[in-house]
Amino acid sequence: MAQTEQKKIRVVVAGVSGWVGRELVQAIAASDDLVLTGAVARGVAGQDAGTLAGLPTPLGVPVHISAQEALAAGADVLVDYTKPQAVRAHVAAALEVGVAVVIGTSGLTAEDYFEIDSMARGRSLGVAAAGNFSVTAMLLKRFSLMAAQYVGDIEIIDYAGPQKPDVPSGTARELAEALENAREHPPTAKPVADILGPKEARGAQIGTVPVHSVRLPSYVLACETHFGLPGERLTIRHDAGTSAAPYVAGTLLAVRKVRKFIGLRRGLDGILDA
Repeated sequence: MAQTEQKKIRVVVAGVSGWVGRELVQAIAASDDLVLTGAVARGVAGQDAGTLAGLPTPLGVPVHISAQEALAAGADVLVDYTKPQAVRAHVAAALEVGVAVVIGTSGLTAEDYFEIDSMARGRSLGVAAAGNFSVTAMLLKRFSLMAAQYVGDIEIIDYAGPQKPDVPSGTARELAEALENAREHPPTAKPVADILGPKEARGAQIGTVPVHSVRLPSYVLACETHFGLPGERLTIRHDAGTSAAPYVAGTLLAVRKVRKFIGLRRGLDGILDA
């Protein structure tokens, strides 16, 4: 027997008009344990979230300009797929009214996450964040962390289309920060301060892991971790498809888990352990 509306997890989606946001609305509408109670997207405010997502019938959930308006209808979890400059305000608005948060937006820094963790702990609520909510992207991270125990020379290449505004991608940034902490041997590459020529040619340094962002037409999203030892190399790569379905599945797993812990958890692997 399906759960009643009162027992379902009430979800607000910020960024409802986006690539992932539209498919999230469809998946929530089709689920037995979730219900969409609010939606946020400035450019399409006033439209019905179901109609916007391509559902055959409206959901009766209007799209609002602000998170505060969308949360007023009642919510248990806010999901954010917007822009990095909007995330902090959305998190603060949700935590202020006792709502947990799932962040799929990329482009946030370690300092951003530190502030979000502090806000969540101050309210005794959970925040789940991942640079990439796909299961295979989680495996890229897990296998790369295993390799980092044995190889100290590591570089990351992150690929996306030309209009992606944030560099590096959330996947690459999260991966680099994790590898910096997991690496057990120092790199042998010449320090950036000692190289000749433009230092930017060595990529951005996330900790001490070089990250190179390629932005060209025909790419969706991809991320490679490169490991080097004398006489041998290892490359671990993740490629995203053209559908948002992998991100939707991981995001909904996080929605179902985020109220079980306090503070910030990053990465799908850490969230699944809740």
